[in-house]
Amino acid sequence: MVDSQYYLPNDIGVSALDCGEAFRLLSPQEQMYAHYLSRAAWYGGLAVLLQTSPESANIFVLLQRLFRKQTPAQLEQVATAAGLSAEEYQAFLVYAAGLYANMGNYKSFGDTKFIPNLPKDKLKALVKASQAFQEQPTEMEALWDSCSCLLYSLEDRQKQLGLGDKGITTYFSGNCCLEDAELAQKFLDSKVNCAVDGECESCCGSFNFEDKEFTVKRGDYAKLMEKVSSNLQQAQAYAANENQRKMLEEYTRSFTFGSVEAHKEGSRYWIKDKGPIVESYIGFIESYRDPFGSRGEFEGFVAVVNKAMSERFAKLVSSAEVLLPELPWPKEFEKDTFLKPDFTSLDVLTFAGSGIPAGINIPNYDDIRQSEGFKNVSLGNVLAVAYATQKEKLTFLEEEDKDLFIKWKGPSFEVQVGLHELLGHGSGKLFVQDDKGKFNFDQSKVTNPETGEPVSSWYRGSETWDSKFSTIASSYEECRAECVGLYLCLNKQVLSIFGHEGQDAEDVVYVNWLSMVRAGLLGLEFYTPESKSWRQAHMQARFVILRVLLEAGEGLVGLEEVAGQDGKPDARITLDRSKIHTVGKDAIHRFLCKLQVLKSTADVEGGRALYDGYSTVSDSGAHNFLRLRETILLRKEARKMFVQANTKVNGDSIELVEYEGSAAGLIRSFTERFQDDAEQLEADLLEMSKRDAPCWC
Repeated sequence: MVDSQYYLPNDIGVSALDCGEAFRLLSPQEQMYAHYLSRAAWYGGLAVLLQTSPESANIFVLLQRLFRKQTPAQLEQVATAAGLSAEEYQAFLVYAAGLYANMGNYKSFGDTKFIPNLPKDKLKALVKASQAFQEQPTEMEALWDSCSCLLYSLEDRQKQLGLGDKGITTYFSGNCCLEDAELAQKFLDSKVNCAVDGECESCCGSFNFEDKEFTVKRGDYAKLMEKVSSNLQQAQAYAANENQRKMLEEYTRSFTFGSVEAHKEGSRYWIKDKGPIVESYIGFIESYRDPFGSRGEFEGFVAVVNKAMSERFAKLVSSAEVLLPELPWPKEFEKDTFLKPDFTSLDVLTFAGSGIPAGINIPNYDDIRQSEGFKNVSLGNVLAVAYATQKEKLTFLEEEDKDLFIKWKGPSFEVQVGLHELLGHGSGKLFVQDDKGKFNFDQSKVTNPETGEPVSSWYRGSETWDSKFSTIASSYEECRAECVGLYLCLNKQVLSIFGHEGQDAEDVVYVNWLSMVRAGLLGLEFYTPESKSWRQAHMQARFVILRVLLEAGEGLVGLEEVAGQDGKPDARITLDRSKIHTVGKDAIHRFLCKLQVLKSTADVEGGRALYDGYSTVSDSGAHNFLRLRETILLRKEARKMFVQANTKVNGDSIELVEYEGSAAGLIRSFTERFQDDAEQLEADLLEMSKRDAPCWC
């Protein structure tokens, strides 16, 4: 038996992401705009296959060829004739749906590999009996041979994404270790970003750096970026204003020339495009899955504004200047002026990439966020589906907490997402000395509140938060934002903005804090004991917060190992609601101040010591977290998968094509998504995959 964490269960939740009403309320021009942006996002999202594992693109093409010739229902008859049971065929459908939903064969949330939950010879028999194989036996045989070994392999290194001997990554070659990655980063920091205009030729070529030879080439995903750019250009004709047109122009330039500066320029126009009906962002954005923590994974989303919920978020934005001084660090550690962002609730039409978050704060360029602004979005239709919980599947809570948890989980998470994105990621200042020696703070006056001494460290020149804090940057920042959410949800004004008063408001606070400590426990699923590493930034952050609240003592949080009703190991987590506003608030106040001060002052050594300390998972101390991890794995529930609609041009209007919320529906959405140019697209993916292949041996 393979450990269940390495395959997706047959009863995994699959839900359709409903955006029908939101889309139908758009004008014909807005629908056209949304359509072409969606096409750009879907084509670009395919780059994630090449950013995930050496075999992902080949598996994707194999599945596309099978399902383009026969629908899941048609293929079921072939499967039965080939000797597969109903459960085995369902396991195959779930695997295929999982590969599409994660855009690769590693979970987007947790970075664990997943393999089909049926014997390899059964899957091979199905492939060989398929119509696709009958029509093109040589090509299909070659395709199967190119990926079937890795498709099923669970050697230690292949169980998770990671660097060197700790895991698999296609951001670096197979023989690259952490020291090599650090040297590569130093080399990149030494090169000024390519200019926007021209073809950036100055960035390419061979360079000698610290007695090592670096060769820089361009065009890794050229075939895909060409399709992205073509669709962005078509979207321009339907843009609502000049900011949108300029934004798309700069994005096109970025994807054509590989220019980061052009993408930053596009992001500036995007920030200026306040309150659009159709919102979108696209590019190489989040760095969670680069084991070194600085290379962006491609994502693109298109969404429609939910006006009622957006009004609440607008009120939160208006209150930001009153709420920011409530945070536990001195005012010198806060941005000089709060740049009021757009904060909207959106219903997602398209989210292409490895997974769909519940909220986003972008752009991720610190220099732009510090001085020009940012936007926050909460993805309402994702929240509605992702956090619907059945009582019988609610683990690790006291019985009397369960009904309250189910009632307030959605509303409390809405408050947490709002605070996390706007006042979490949107707060705090980085102390910087630019290339000309100019400081953005008064060295002679600013004191470190933790030491009482003058501030003695800061960011210099081209250094950024990500490049300095590298491997811990993403999780540390998520932890800081989560703490801001916990801290500020105690504020009555915040709760009132979201429509919660009196006892209801107290229940929202209780369930928000209870959700966080439970999530900290659930986070243990995403820790790998063999390599002592965390595979998911948010879950590591929540575990750290659980540790901080347990350490606060005084009975605030209780965690005990118990036997479940089935006789197997279980755990119970409790929270004393009478101590949240005292013991809990004080603990988060102290911890949050430390996090911000270390971040502001670029104190990597202090930051690592603090964060790594709380991230440690051991079997000693008051709680045996390694043993608790086994219990979490025993009782874990698989993360839901989303089925997204397609748009297609029908005469001079756009048709929305929706699918059922099932593995088969998810598969059909993908086979129909690329049907116009499927063969060429698949050939391009195989060629790009083959070109990279020498790097992985």
